[in-house]
Amino acid sequence: MDYRQLGRTDLNVSALCLGTMTWGEQNNAADAFAQIERAKACGINFIDTAEMYPVPPRAQTYSKTEQIIGDYFKQHGGRADWVLASKIAGPGNGIDYIRGGSLKHNREHIVAALDASLKRLQTDWIDLYQLHWPERPTNFFGQLGYKHRDSEFTPLEETLEVLDEQVKAGKIRHIGLSNETPWGTMKFLQLAEQRGWPRVASIQNPYNLLNRSFEVGLAEIAIREACGLLAYSPLAFGMLSGKYEGGARPANARISLFSRFARYTNAQSEAACSRYVALAREHGLDPAQMALAFVTAQPFVTSNIIGATSLEQLDSNLASAKLQLPEEVLAGIEAIHLQQPNPAP
Repeated sequence: MDYRQLGRTDLNVSALCLGTMTWGEQNNAADAFAQIERAKACGINFIDTAEMYPVPPRAQTYSKTEQIIGDYFKQHGGRADWVLASKIAGPGNGIDYIRGGSLKHNREHIVAALDASLKRLQTDWIDLYQLHWPERPTNFFGQLGYKHRDSEFTPLEETLEVLDEQVKAGKIRHIGLSNETPWGTMKFLQLAEQRGWPRVASIQNPYNLLNRSFEVGLAEIAIREACGLLAYSPLAFGMLSGKYEGGARPANARISLFSRFARYTNAQSEAACSRYVALAREHGLDPAQMALAFVTAQPFVTSNIIGATSLEQLDSNLASAKLQLPEEVLAGIEAIHLQQPNPAP
């Protein structure tokens, strides 16, 4: 397993990160424990979760994922062996069961969310605490174009100041962003430099063969500012594995189970998927492993967040860490991307 420096911190994280958003919904605690053990045996030391998980978010399952991880640490120990990341939710429709629904990144909400996560995770500290998505209205979660809307939101200065307090209190070690824009990322970095507040170590955004929009404005920031990408949805909800080819909907697969996961199922995405899957098979590669290896190899990626609902899927994903894509495969990927760029931002 390759290990990479997390921002400018003293932490080195595995090039693959264990994603957890199915735990408590598609996976039970026993499944999750087995995945943790398998990932650890393969050299993964990085695990990512969120207060909102599992997804799709529901009041009945809210915070189950963190609870499962906390139970693992309580039963098996080894907390210090892991770089543990979690996130505070932002405002959004359908999550009015979290702190009354009026979610902010202010002092009240950050302290409440962090303390609750620490309790569920049964740990004294979180290594990387991330803002799950911006409080302000901007383009994320599949919105490609930007339409400006005047809206009151917590000043970024207040957000960073309270996060600084939590770092000084020892509750978190480092901070990160998620679903953030170039403006937001640079603003957080600027304020940290000016005020001596914690510096953003990473940005967790979507990145995969169907959505390479990160390359347009954020990749340069990630490299020049040492604020690397933690890539989520590297398989585009499993579309790039080939299992949904020809309109197939396998039993118990995410897109089959949950109609809300339609981000990568438009006609343009399905057409591009078919070409990427065919390219992989033409070269004797597993389509999912090809897609994952492409993401992991990018110079702006710190870690690639893989998720699985079975150990078989996890084993396949883990094997991608050893795959180096031949030049002809990379050329084929670029040819497809040129003709069908970012069909599912």
